[in-house]
Amino acid sequence: MTHPAPAAARPKQRVPFWDNARFACITLVVMGHAIQRLTSESDPALVVYLFLYAFHMPAFAIISGYFSKSAPPGRRQMRRVITDILLPYLIMEGIWSLVQFLVEGKRAFNPTQPSWTLWFLLALGIFRLVLPYLALLRWPLLWSVVISIGVGYLDNVDSTFSLSRALGILPFFVLGWQINRWRLVDRWRLVRTRAWWIRIAAAVVLIVWAVVLVVGIDLWRRIDLRYWFFYDRGYTALGNEDGTGGLVRLAAILLAVVLTAAFFVLVPRGQSWITRYGQSTMYVYLLHSFVLYPLRESGVLTDTGNPELVLIGLLVLSVLIVIVLSSGPVRRITRPLIEPRAAFIFSRKRAFDPEPPRSDPTGSRRDVTK
Repeated sequence: MTHPAPAAARPKQRVPFWDNARFACITLVVMGHAIQRLTSESDPALVVYLFLYAFHMPAFAIISGYFSKSAPPGRRQMRRVITDILLPYLIMEGIWSLVQFLVEGKRAFNPTQPSWTLWFLLALGIFRLVLPYLALLRWPLLWSVVISIGVGYLDNVDSTFSLSRALGILPFFVLGWQINRWRLVDRWRLVRTRAWWIRIAAAVVLIVWAVVLVVGIDLWRRIDLRYWFFYDRGYTALGNEDGTGGLVRLAAILLAVVLTAAFFVLVPRGQSWITRYGQSTMYVYLLHSFVLYPLRESGVLTDTGNPELVLIGLLVLSVLIVIVLSSGPVRRITRPLIEPRAAFIFSRKRAFDPEPPRSDPTGSRRDVTK
């Protein structure tokens, strides 16, 4: 008689919610980067920009934390830090340096200063390094908040190796890990269909945030609110001289958690057309900047008499970019850059160890065909 495989041996089924959430998050990321050049002249563009930046990267960090493990890394995990984070970072940084040399004449290859979107790869590496240590402490989430707030008072912690930004958004990563550790998703049935009144409440939260931005847009522009949502500068550099910057950052963290929760409530729970695209978000994240770069550098985004129309066009274009960069043909062509195998750099004994199915640092499925 054939006995059924034990539960631990059965492959885990993918939960559509997480892939849907990844698709939504990466779409917001592309939208934010696409419209950035419009924000200096267009209030509607700045409203959309602030709306997205208040929570879109915190949401991504929460998802990444949810799929992370706090156990000390074994050989396989350490190897994946190299193949999933370090090598793609160096490859993409080298390509960016070449592009900037050809287009702008810049002669600077400095891996310690990540180009544009590449900071998040290094942040993921830092998260993986510090999580096992935080997990040893009581109240790791509280400590991560203390670290995030405290680093803003240290002017010598800057963007080198994305350290300031990584420590700034660390609480969101730890929050995602804690949600998994506390099994809140299962206990509260968070990935099941939400009641209609919960969805309405979530929509109201996001609408209220949008209204606050519209009503106070002159103030938000004057105080450069967007830079507070980057988590990459000290409070002094942000113009805060009275020592209250920590309270502002704490408020930004709490705001991001509330907005992210509302955002996740509105994400579809079941299988839909966006689900399969949400399985390839790292491709979109690392490649979309090359699509947007010509638009940003050509001046076509700023040399227009109708920035509101351009804003709408860019938001639609962003969705198309996500779909195209998630497609099979694009993944097959760019796989050596995004998912380098690089067995040759490991010792012979370890280079040919069988690998289980891979997932990228955000928990998305990785292509397993070579």
